[in-house]
Amino acid sequence: MSEPLPPIRSARPRQTAALMAETGLDEALIAALVHNFYARIRADAVLGPIFAERIHDWGPHLDRMVDFWSSVALMTGRYHGAPVPAHMGLPVDWAHFERWLALFRETAHETCTPEGADYLIVRAERIARSLDMAIKDAAGGMPALYRRGAGA
Repeated sequence: MSEPLPPIRSARPRQTAALMAETGLDEALIAALVHNFYARIRADAVLGPIFAERIHDWGPHLDRMVDFWSSVALMTGRYHGAPVPAHMGLPVDWAHFERWLALFRETAHETCTPEGADYLIVRAERIARSLDMAIKDAAGGMPALYRRGAGA
C-alpha cells in the first residue's frame, strides 16, 4: 500500500459503526482483502492476462479498489469513479465473472470474519451481475425486455 489509510468517515456513521461491529470489517481488513484478492487475480491463468493488458501500474489501481470497497462495505464515500464505463469493451463473459467471484469468495473467507466475508460476497455478487448485464446491454446481447427503455 502506498500511503496510510484515512480515518473512517462515513455518510452514515451509526450504520457504519454497527456494520463494523457486526462484521468485523474495517479499513485495514478491506485493504488486506483487496491486496490479497488482486494478487490472486494477477496469478490467475484466466483473469491475469486480461488485467495485465490493461493495468500497468498496480499501486494506483489497488488504492482505487481499496477506496471502492471501503465505499461499498463501510459507506465511506471514498470512491468517486464510474465502474461500468471502465469495464465496457473488455473481452469477458459470465464465465470470467464467475471466476472473479470464485477468487473473491476464497479471499474473503480467508481474510475476513465469516460475517464480514458473507457481507462482502453478497455485494461482490451484485456487482458482478450488474457489470455483466451492463456489458451485455452495451453489446446488444441482452434480451429486449432488459434493455433500458424497452417497453417504456
